[in-house]
Amino acid sequence: MTRDDFDSFCVTLPAATNVKQWGNASVWKVGGKIFAICSNWGPDETQKISFKCSDLAFAILTEQEGIIPAPYLARARWVQLISKDAMQDQDIEAYIQEAYTIVKAKLTRAMRAELGI
Repeated sequence: MTRDDFDSFCVTLPAATNVKQWGNASVWKVGGKIFAICSNWGPDETQKISFKCSDLAFAILTEQEGIIPAPYLARARWVQLISKDAMQDQDIEAYIQEAYTIVKAKLTRAMRAELGI
């Protein structure tokens, strides 16, 4: 999944917003809370996709080749795809959708109502 594909998918999620942070990373939020990040890090500028996941998904995904606990975010159950072959695009989209759902569910009822979600 390219960064353009990543952004094109995330923009379809209701009330999702995008900011560029941390060295031009594409950071996607709902209600001000981050649910997915696409960044380029390291000397080779390798693209990495990170997202929040459930406890079970975190345990399963971090056992897969090309997927690691996300630096600085692993304690909050985030994973990072460090290889472009780590996961198929449709699976990445499904996990990003789930990340969005997890984060959205933690918003207050008032915030969800304000955002219309």
